[in-house]
Amino acid sequence: MNNPRVIFAGTPEFALASLSALVESGIVPVAVLTQPDRPAGRGKRLTASPVKQYALSHAIPVLQPVTLRDDKIVAELASLEPDVMIVAAYGLILPQNVLDIPGQGCLNVHASILPRWRGAAPIQAAILAGDEKTGVSLMAMTAGLDCGPVYTVDEIRIGAEETAGELHDRLAELGGNALVKNLPDILSGKLAPATQDEALANYAGKIQKEHAELDWTLDADELQRRVRAYNPVPGAFFHVDDKRIKCWGASCIADVEAPTGTVVACGQDGIVIACGKDALRLEELQLPGKRRVTAREFAGQLDLSGRRLG
Repeated sequence: MNNPRVIFAGTPEFALASLSALVESGIVPVAVLTQPDRPAGRGKRLTASPVKQYALSHAIPVLQPVTLRDDKIVAELASLEPDVMIVAAYGLILPQNVLDIPGQGCLNVHASILPRWRGAAPIQAAILAGDEKTGVSLMAMTAGLDCGPVYTVDEIRIGAEETAGELHDRLAELGGNALVKNLPDILSGKLAPATQDEALANYAGKIQKEHAELDWTLDADELQRRVRAYNPVPGAFFHVDDKRIKCWGASCIADVEAPTGTVVACGQDGIVIACGKDALRLEELQLPGKRRVTAREFAGQLDLSGRRLG
């Protein structure tokens, strides 16, 4: 199929990488589906999604339904007569009557080696679990959550110090490239999808702020993964008295024995806190209302020497 009629559904930067790759390859969607504008920034001004901004700049019609369980939006999508709908981090569930609209179904760009991590936060889940690799799957969508048959999987290794933000950017680019490379073979039937092994499936639920709190009774390597996984959103944190302090960078130190939560060192290289096993060296921190700083600068803002954090 040389010039397929495509509806693209996506919202954040991850989706933008796939949309821009499509357009640059010469496939311009007949319409874009994206989430309604949301308040953003300190002023909480209504802000268009990255996908919407890109679509408008390329004169692509934009649809922003609050829900897809609406007969009017379903009829509007059907009237576009799409061959395929490509979905990447859209954020709304596609009901069966929407999945049935495109002649060749709906194709999802998913940031995991399916079925390893299904759900909303596969990038963070892979880091939290200590996975050595992750990737992008191109999946035929079904009514279940990320459980449709998979056409292709492209894998990459996760760096030992890599944050979720850094991994996100690499996976977004990988997803766009995989989509453009494989879409012709998917639409022509040259590529056949393989059924997922349900026994290998795991669920990566939506991230809540409280998930990012650092619990010093946990092992240091688990806490270091938590710092990486929640950078940049929502940011790992801990409390000192009434202050909520964010930690943006940390490393592990072996063979440190002290009561959990004890600040065993405050130096130029970091603030060392004893954990359930080993210790975590905090290297980049942020007080409420302040900018991110190195541990050395932070020591001038708040002295933690000899403290025991609860």
